[in-house]
Amino acid sequence: MSPPDGPAVLEGLVTVSCETVERLGLFADLLRRWQKADNLVAPDTLPVLWRRHIADSAQLVRIAPEAKLWLDLGSGGGFPGLVVAILLADTPGASVTLVESNQRKGAFLRRVASETGAPAHVLTGRIEQVVETFDAPVEAVSARALAPLDRLLDLAQPVLARGATAYFHKGRDFQREIDEATKSWSFDLIKHKSLIDDSSVILEIGRLRREAS
Repeated sequence: MSPPDGPAVLEGLVTVSCETVERLGLFADLLRRWQKADNLVAPDTLPVLWRRHIADSAQLVRIAPEAKLWLDLGSGGGFPGLVVAILLADTPGASVTLVESNQRKGAFLRRVASETGAPAHVLTGRIEQVVETFDAPVEAVSARALAPLDRLLDLAQPVLARGATAYFHKGRDFQREIDEATKSWSFDLIKHKSLIDDSSVILEIGRLRREAS
């Protein structure tokens, strides 16, 4: 039987301090409060918020423990980027830039970052425009439930070309998305099986090259 939804779902997934659990709890409380007006997550996932969204996002820190400089595309309700930022709050030099086109969601992200003390910085605007002009150092790029893989690669290409590694959450249809993306792109790929959802993966992508037409 799965444990009740709450901080216990993180056990065995990532190591978190009491302070980090408190920050994540504050994030969860704020999300439930803002959800009524801004529909930050699918309503039917609220009863399993910790498992479905927080623990699922936290897997990135387990997969890429050395990465401290993140760029999160289409951050929405804060998954995965804001969770990563909270988990890295006590890591010297950590910084997570959250890119979100919706102004209200951007306001929510800023509120959570401020109240939790997470090293998160919010940029609101079209993802294509923000990424094209973003020149700060980046080690890792993340996205969850944003777009098909080929579109994600197109969005992230300016940063990946500088040596960053992508970590993209994908669902049960991930292989079809990979096959479609390889028509336009070549890349190094590692598939990390999700520890939260047996049908999902996190795709680790590096050395991105556009295929000649």
